[in-house]
Amino acid sequence: MDFPELAEGRLVKRYKRFIADVRLSATSDLICAHCPNTGAMTGCQPSGGKIWLSFHDVQHRKLKWTWELVETDTGLVCVHAALANRVVAEAIEHGFFASLWPAEAPWCREKPLGAGSRADFFIDWKQGVFIEVKAVSLHLGGGEGAFPDVVSTRATKHLLELVAARQKGYRVLLIFCVMHTGISAVSPAEHIDPAYARHLEWAVASGLEVFTLFNDITTSGIYPQRLVGVED
Repeated sequence: MDFPELAEGRLVKRYKRFIADVRLSATSDLICAHCPNTGAMTGCQPSGGKIWLSFHDVQHRKLKWTWELVETDTGLVCVHAALANRVVAEAIEHGFFASLWPAEAPWCREKPLGAGSRADFFIDWKQGVFIEVKAVSLHLGGGEGAFPDVVSTRATKHLLELVAARQKGYRVLLIFCVMHTGISAVSPAEHIDPAYARHLEWAVASGLEVFTLFNDITTSGIYPQRLVGVED
């Protein structure tokens, strides 16, 4: 996944979850940018930290700038959580899941899963495969990453829906898409959301397959590198 041309800046502050004040490095202008991340972004919003932004000059947007990357003491991080789905889509297209289904198997996005919910991807092969993607940026130290970075009843709901699909005969996968270059392993953040950690353990025992996708992250783009299963 390629980024458009990015502009460098320095973070002044993030507030109201979706807004950040940024000082552009090239012009010293103070601009207001969209922060595309609903989480706590622990460790990913250092005051004065170097960040990179994309510019979108479209009429319907109130904020023309979008915060994409941040440089931290532990690595380069993509804070644009929704891009995890684009990265996983590239991994599917490039055969990273070749051991699980044929590369030519048709697939689609946003397949209805539960009441009012959609899975991120659906592979139309044999009984069918539902896939849910979670972006991981929380770094706990020593290369350890965790999800979620804030209590997420929505993420727990997705586990319940995946297990329900498994009980109907579908194959179900959870992909932790790593958006932090300093993370080399991922586990549930039990200290943040113990309910999610418990439900994840239950879901795995019920047939959920969990994989971690590690990526090359640069100011040019994010590119899938390695897919690891929980038993690898």
